[in-house]
Amino acid sequence: MYITHLSLTNFRNFTRLDIDLPTGSILLVGANAQGKTSLLEAIYYLATFVSFYTINDRHLINFLSARQPLAVGRIVADYCRAGASHRLEVRIIQDASNTNGQPRTRKEVLLDGMKRKVSETLGQFNAALFLPQMLRLVEGAPEERRHYLNLVLAQVVPHYAAALADYNRSLSQRNALLKLLNERGGDVNQLDYWDALLTASGSRLIYNRIRSIQELERLAASAHYELTQGREVLRLAYEPAYDPLPQPDRQYALPLDAPLDRSGISLEKIQQGFHQALVQLRPEEIARGMTTIGPHRDDLRFLCNGIDLCVYGSRGQGRTVVLALKLAEVVWMKAKTGEWPVLLLDEVLAELDAERRSDLLTRLSLCDQTLLTTTDLDLYTSDFVHTTSLWYVREGRLHQPGAGEVP
Repeated sequence: MYITHLSLTNFRNFTRLDIDLPTGSILLVGANAQGKTSLLEAIYYLATFVSFYTINDRHLINFLSARQPLAVGRIVADYCRAGASHRLEVRIIQDASNTNGQPRTRKEVLLDGMKRKVSETLGQFNAALFLPQMLRLVEGAPEERRHYLNLVLAQVVPHYAAALADYNRSLSQRNALLKLLNERGGDVNQLDYWDALLTASGSRLIYNRIRSIQELERLAASAHYELTQGREVLRLAYEPAYDPLPQPDRQYALPLDAPLDRSGISLEKIQQGFHQALVQLRPEEIARGMTTIGPHRDDLRFLCNGIDLCVYGSRGQGRTVVLALKLAEVVWMKAKTGEWPVLLLDEVLAELDAERRSDLLTRLSLCDQTLLTTTDLDLYTSDFVHTTSLWYVREGRLHQPGAGEVP
């Protein structure tokens, strides 16, 4: 899979960009705040329909254009998948002010010229992204890791995005009812309806997370072993808030560094167990006014030689883990879809030693198309620079360098 042409209109600091993109590796060079990362953000938005920087799509519209009552940011990509050409377009539209005096933002998605729902379009175009900020996957809170899982799985696991949307809606309604029962009392059997909806969608999330994390773990462990020259062994430990794996009575739970295999548990078994757990926890959850178990409280831990890097890892270890995870993500997406995703790497070589830089650069030929950004061209070997397409980015404009030109 690769993009042949990209067009941006009023997206971030790009007022207008039209560019043909070659296959292979594309190296974007420029100073900070010139638009390199925004270009990657636009491409990744086509795969996930969410920004990795902001939860408000209005912030994606060029700030000068956004001053107008009606403003539109636009991303259009012509891309090739399985030998066929497609066009994917996203319009981020800022309408006139709503009743609160704030602009209202909506988005429209078109695939091959036809308007489609976001849930129907997810998975048509795939991309994998690395950002320096993604160290938060290791260092940050559990919601960072859940967000990552959701973005990756929604691209390739059928119906995952729909199940996630259903789960979040049911969770919101159930929490509202729990709070009402806590404050005013009432018939607790009102929870039956929302429990059924919550467990139907939530069990699908748990089921898919179990299998996907296990598959990613095998690939990430292999990549990590090579990146560390065999010195470290990586393991991904999935910690579901509702654990479908039964614990023997009167025994302590196994420690974090003991692998647990949940892959043999059926979807039906997970749903039944999740529902039973919710029923048993009703008194506690009514007292707290919130749902205390479920996929919205899952976590993913990274263990290196048995040590939990989320607690004890160094910054260098965290960066290597995220790189290994991204390399695994690319291979996993290829196995699931039959197509290599577009690989997006922002300042990927920063803070890596020369040995790990070399190992990483040799792997970039996997994908049909890879876009990398850097402020320092000296981080890349001359051999790599000579075999890549080099573009300079300045003030929201791209151009190929002339003879002897430096960024």
